[in-house]
Amino acid sequence: MPRRYFGTDGIRGVVGDDLSPALVEKIGRAATIWARSAAKSEPGSDPGHVLIGRDTRASGPELEAALARGIVSAGGTAVLAGVLPTPAVALLADDLGAMVSASHNPPEYNGVKLFAHAGSKLSDEDEEAVEALLDASAQNGGSIECIEDAGERYLRHIVERFGSDLTGLRIAVDCANGSFSALAPGVFAELGAEVHAIGVDPDGTNINVGCGATDLVALSHKVLESGAHLGVAFDGDGDRVLAVDERGELLDGDQILAILALALSVDVVAVTVMTNLGFHRLMAENDIRVVTTPVGDRYVVEALRREGGLLGGEQSGHVVWLGAHVAGDGLAAALLLCRSLAGRTLSEAAATMARLPQAKRNVRVRDREIPRAILDEADRITEGLGDRGRVLVRPSGTEPVIRVLAEAETQEEAESICASIAALVLKELG
Repeated sequence: MPRRYFGTDGIRGVVGDDLSPALVEKIGRAATIWARSAAKSEPGSDPGHVLIGRDTRASGPELEAALARGIVSAGGTAVLAGVLPTPAVALLADDLGAMVSASHNPPEYNGVKLFAHAGSKLSDEDEEAVEALLDASAQNGGSIECIEDAGERYLRHIVERFGSDLTGLRIAVDCANGSFSALAPGVFAELGAEVHAIGVDPDGTNINVGCGATDLVALSHKVLESGAHLGVAFDGDGDRVLAVDERGELLDGDQILAILALALSVDVVAVTVMTNLGFHRLMAENDIRVVTTPVGDRYVVEALRREGGLLGGEQSGHVVWLGAHVAGDGLAAALLLCRSLAGRTLSEAAATMARLPQAKRNVRVRDREIPRAILDEADRITEGLGDRGRVLVRPSGTEPVIRVLAEAETQEEAESICASIAALVLKELG
């Protein structure tokens, strides 16, 4: 059965439009029933405790309360942790974890991400099973608890496992007015860095607005203004990070992952279909095997566990290091990046990977079902490019858009190909 509500990363939508407190309450009830039912085969296991975190959106408290009502109505215990980054929920949840967030989306969006035992996101099959329970009847008998030290417990783990001496490092940190606003700058300072923070004044309406991993202009300016050695930018819920070098130039997730793969001496790395061909070439030169997955960090984590790997990520900034974590974590990745510089500037470290030019378009559509003719045209162009580039057309898992990616030896060629495919998508689906 195809999923109706779950997308690439949980359930997400515009609050008051396609996401309501009533739906979120149903999600809380269904997820709790599903988790407790799935655990019946394990003697003594009853995952009735659900850790709930949220980001800084104005709609967060109302949806948090709705999620808690749903959990209680299924006989579970809703454990409210307040504002937390998504990776903290994955790391700290003993049983089921739930994050009220729309990640990198604008403030009017919100959503719910679910984590099963050991911090893994639900599989496609698990999400289908939860959706099948959305109309389940209330059972009641549950309760609500609050915890005050979740952020501190998370930070202790991150500092101990990912921290290093950052004395002498000047770093600009953009927290996107999101979940890391009260947490991340202090970690870098504790480790000895001189910190210049922006995007640390959330008001419920400014998360991801002109700041964070979706807009690096302000961070680039801050790096140049402060003379920082580098800058890092998180998204609203903290599971993604992008960087800016000392010249104010952007580094995407592929470049960050390339630096880490070489510094950590891994023999396998998992990436998605969006990853730049330049990354694949660099890994081949260094005898590092690359496993490619669909878009979504959960698929990256699944591949790493299947292949026995530790490092993986996405161009968008999800970076996963299973050596000391269970999920993608922007702060952990930023600390690993700082450690990996080993006396080099960030631009020097990034120069080891030659990126092929890419062009991207997001085409807003009424229907995300891509016609065969569009896919055939993309395949035809990709075949003609050979090992010099490719075209990728896919529906977004979080927005009503079709994403078009073109990669080629020159920016002009990539832009031309991308524009032609985007025009075809707009004609057929716009």
